[in-house]
Amino acid sequence: MNILDETKKQIRESLCDAVLAAELATYEQIPAIILETPRDKNHGDYASNLAMQLARVAKKNPREIAEEITKHFNKEKASVRTLEVAGPGFINLFLDQRFLRQVVPTVLREGAAYGRSNVGGGTSVLVEFVSANPTGVLHLGHARGAAVGDSLCNILDMAGYNVKREYYINDAGNQIDNLAKSLEVRYLQALGKDAALPEDGYQGQDIIDIANDIAKAHGEEFVSLSEKERVDHFQTLGLDHLLKKLQADLEDFRVSFDTWFSESSLYTSGKVEETLETLRSNGEVYEKEGATWFQSTRYGDDKDRVLVKNDGSYTYLLPDIAYHKDKMDRGFDKLVDLFGADHHGYIARMHAAIQALGYPKAKLDFQVGQNVNLFKSGERMKMSKRTGNAVTMRELAEEVGLDATRFFFAMRSVDTHLDFDMDLAVEESNENPVYYVQYAHARVSSLFLQAEEKGVAYDKSAELDLALIDSEKAYELLKKIGEFPTVVAGAAEQYAQHRIPNYLHELSSTFHSYYNAERIVDPGHPGLTQVRLALANATQTVLRNGLNLIGVQAPQKM
Repeated sequence: MNILDETKKQIRESLCDAVLAAELATYEQIPAIILETPRDKNHGDYASNLAMQLARVAKKNPREIAEEITKHFNKEKASVRTLEVAGPGFINLFLDQRFLRQVVPTVLREGAAYGRSNVGGGTSVLVEFVSANPTGVLHLGHARGAAVGDSLCNILDMAGYNVKREYYINDAGNQIDNLAKSLEVRYLQALGKDAALPEDGYQGQDIIDIANDIAKAHGEEFVSLSEKERVDHFQTLGLDHLLKKLQADLEDFRVSFDTWFSESSLYTSGKVEETLETLRSNGEVYEKEGATWFQSTRYGDDKDRVLVKNDGSYTYLLPDIAYHKDKMDRGFDKLVDLFGADHHGYIARMHAAIQALGYPKAKLDFQVGQNVNLFKSGERMKMSKRTGNAVTMRELAEEVGLDATRFFFAMRSVDTHLDFDMDLAVEESNENPVYYVQYAHARVSSLFLQAEEKGVAYDKSAELDLALIDSEKAYELLKKIGEFPTVVAGAAEQYAQHRIPNYLHELSSTFHSYYNAERIVDPGHPGLTQVRLALANATQTVLRNGLNLIGVQAPQKM
């Protein structure tokens, strides 16, 4: 438990003790004690409505109850300087800020581990994200999913969850057949032979490039094969090439996966048929008009869904159900699917499938991303100037920088539309949130250099006189640093990765304010300088830990 949560716990215990000491209620009659943070600092660091909650039990006016509680409250135990009764019976608590001084040695001792907690209790979570078809390049929606998914996994890990990252490879179905046939045609064309691209074939330059590479490497080796053999070869070669490119793009985006799960493996292993039989034996499917239907309306879906068409072919839903059954069968406590904006209708039917298979609905959570709009010079960009096609993940990162790309995608809730301002992303000003946060980190490094030049170099092993921390700005900074573990835990529990960049911006603002108010490097007061540099070091540690969570670098200089 971090120092702020520990203090809140002590305040609640002291309030409870005061109620008992004043004989206002029995222990069993005391409700859950809520502590709120008032917007106005004049109303205290925390406020409680406990007196109003006890009015019926104590049979007294809430203000009288509040007065009794304050008389019996142990201020020293709870690090409270003073209490005030306000309004109809609120108890406003003003902290003795000196307890915050312990934040500095705590952060410096824990270092990269500061912010870790056991909120997750080792709960195993499988997060599936990106999962783009391996037949093209990664675009803006994929980029947002990659940044959000990776950040969320990092946050869950820091909060004590056992996290695995998974990419679902859609390597079965019509799009893969089209890929193979398109490659076959481009291969034959590269050899100067007459071949026409199918109407639904892939037109992209990347397919032409792959085919040219195959022609150079293999010559006419595949020409004499039967069409089926040739298509099978091109399916394997094409998928291998495109997957390697996709994996390289993600690695360069600082995103990696523990598992790359093949859709086709569900067919070869018999898991698709096995899943259908499980649903059938559970009484969850029926036959109608020659097709096999899933009774998803039993579980809140707006209509039943076809699993097997009247021609005997499977709809996309059946292998998807088989995939989720496989994930459940692997023993994960929780599944999280991060999808793009066009997958809202998928949620109800998959929740229905999970329950039909005998699993609780709550085992599967969805995060559905919204669309991204790119803006440059005030104009919305729809196409890449380089290729004339949609802007790719790699192009965006190259143009505005990977740090800015990751930060901007992480700083908004995934279920909100995002307008990405490319001009702001490269601007070196306080208006640019990633620059503002990175500058705060670099500013601390410049302080260390400055101290060294002035003969008061920061000594990490020096004994600190923490009593020298005694200013309002320093306490504000300590309090903000102390919030970090709670912010990480909350972001994990709510799947809210955007809380981390927002917190980092607040921390940077608080640090810049402290920097402007205090003379941190003061050769005339070496002891005070060491304490202030230690506080700056603690700030830098938290900034670095937070930036690591969202895959953004923490530079030493800007």
